[in-house]
Amino acid sequence: MSKNTDMECFSIDESGYTGFDLLNPDQHFQGASAIAISDEEAVRLIKEHFPKLQAPELKYRSLSRRNGNHDRLLSLQRDILTQFKCVTYICDKRFLLVLMFVDYAVEPFYYERGIDFYANGQNYAMASLLTLAGPTLLGQPAFDNLLMAFQNAVKKKTPTAIRALLTTARATQWQQLPEVLGPLAQFAAPECLDAIVNPGVNTDAAFVVLQSLISRMEVMADAAYRVEHDQSKNLLRYRELLQRFIDHDQDIEFRQSQSASIKFPLKLAEVTQVDSKASPAVQLADVMIGAAIEAANNTSGLRSGGLDPEALMSLYGENQFIHLTPSINFEEQRRFREGTQASEVIDYFAANFFGPPKA
Repeated sequence: MSKNTDMECFSIDESGYTGFDLLNPDQHFQGASAIAISDEEAVRLIKEHFPKLQAPELKYRSLSRRNGNHDRLLSLQRDILTQFKCVTYICDKRFLLVLMFVDYAVEPFYYERGIDFYANGQNYAMASLLTLAGPTLLGQPAFDNLLMAFQNAVKKKTPTAIRALLTTARATQWQQLPEVLGPLAQFAAPECLDAIVNPGVNTDAAFVVLQSLISRMEVMADAAYRVEHDQSKNLLRYRELLQRFIDHDQDIEFRQSQSASIKFPLKLAEVTQVDSKASPAVQLADVMIGAAIEAANNTSGLRSGGLDPEALMSLYGENQFIHLTPSINFEEQRRFREGTQASEVIDYFAANFFGPPKA
C-alpha cells in the first residue's frame, strides 16, 4: 500500500508483547509509544543527541547499557516530549490478567443478579485488591495456579480446561474472598463459564494497549491521520487490530474514564509497515517505549540499571503517559471512573473487534 504523506503520521513501537501469555516472568510489563514526528525532524534529533552514532539504527536497549549515554537519552526524550505530540502506555500484565478474570469469571455472576459490577470502577478496585492481597488471602502458589488455569481456559476453551479452572479455584482459600471466588469455586456459575469460552474473549493485551494509544492519538490529531510501525512479528498483531479499528464505520462513542473516551468512526485512516532501519521516527518510538518499560521494571524492583526512573518520569507532561497498574486508593479510582461505560465497552468490543476477521 502506498502511503499518504499529506496526512499527519504517528510512528509507533511496542515492547513486552507475549501474546495470550500475560504471566511471562521475563516480560512483566507491556506497552507502546506513539510520536507524531517526521523522519527529517527525527534525524535532526538523533544527530543532535548522538552525533557519533555508528550503529545502523537507534536502539534503546543497546544505548542504555552504557552510563555515558544516559544523559543523552534523557535529553533526547525531553525534546520529544516538549516539542512533539506523543503518548506512552504501560500496563502491568499480571494486573491486566486479574482484571480480565474479574471481567469474565466474576462480573457475569453479578450481572445475572441485577448488580452493576462496573459502576464507578468497582471492577478495578476488586482487581487491585485481588492482585495485591490475593497471594496472602488465597494462598500461594494457589493464587498463581488460579491465574494460570484461567489464562489456559480462556485460550483453549475446552471442557477439560474449564474443569481444571474450577478445580484450581476450589483449591484456593476462596472463602477468604467469597465475593470474588464464589462464582467459580462455590457455584460454578454457568454465566461465567459461558463468558470464558466465548470466542470473542482472549487474554491478548495488544488490544488494550492500542485502545489506549488511539484514545490519545484521536485527541491529539487535528484531522485524519495515519500510523506507521516496524515490520516485527509482534507488531503484525497490532497491525491487524489497527486495521479493524480503521474499518469500523459505525457511529458510536464510549466514555472510558475521567480523561479518556473513544469515538467511531476514527480519524485514524491508514496503517503502514516500515523497516525501522529506514525510519528514524520509529526509532524514536523505540527509545520512548524502551525507556518506559525499563523504568517500570526498575521501579517495581524487578531489574536494575539504565536510566533513573524518577528523572525519566519527571519529563512527562499531563496526558502523555498512561498506565494500568493496581491501586488501593479506591476513592481515587471511584472518582476517576465515575460515570464510565465499562460494561458497554467490553460487550461492544468483544462483539465487533475480537475473534476472526469478518468476511
